[in-house]
Amino acid sequence: MKKDIQISYEYFKNSSELSDIEKKLFERAKEARENAYAPYSQFLVGCSVLLENGEIYSGNNQENAAYPSGLCAERTILFWVAANFPDVRIKKIFVVGGPMQFHEKNPPVPPCGACRQSLIEYEIKQKENIDLYFSSMNEEVVKVHAVKDLLPFYFDSTFL
Repeated sequence: MKKDIQISYEYFKNSSELSDIEKKLFERAKEARENAYAPYSQFLVGCSVLLENGEIYSGNNQENAAYPSGLCAERTILFWVAANFPDVRIKKIFVVGGPMQFHEKNPPVPPCGACRQSLIEYEIKQKENIDLYFSSMNEEVVKVHAVKDLLPFYFDSTFL
């Protein structure tokens, strides 16, 4: 039996099409990207999150000479938020990434597989979908309304 999976998403040609809070998240992720430590991959990623209390926090990727023991931007901020605000739900996550040498043709950069798995864990934990946006510096934006839309066959505690 063959089955299909459909993923619903929104596409924004540039950041001017975003709401005010989405624009703010985009700008915070872009700023965080500029402070990434990526001397090995030369691939900079910034991530911002909007919490249910209205606070916005951001993080970036951090590499290490013992490559690949660094950490992606999404997990850097996700783990920090979870450690400091364990009972506050995440409403939105915005990722902006791309090579250090930006090129206008760079497409929107989605979270890697490890980040998707970490993000789905928190979406399940909080029992509420998280709006996930991803972009590159060319300002094209893709939005999904749940992390599970990017990871439909996810692994969770029900398998343990």
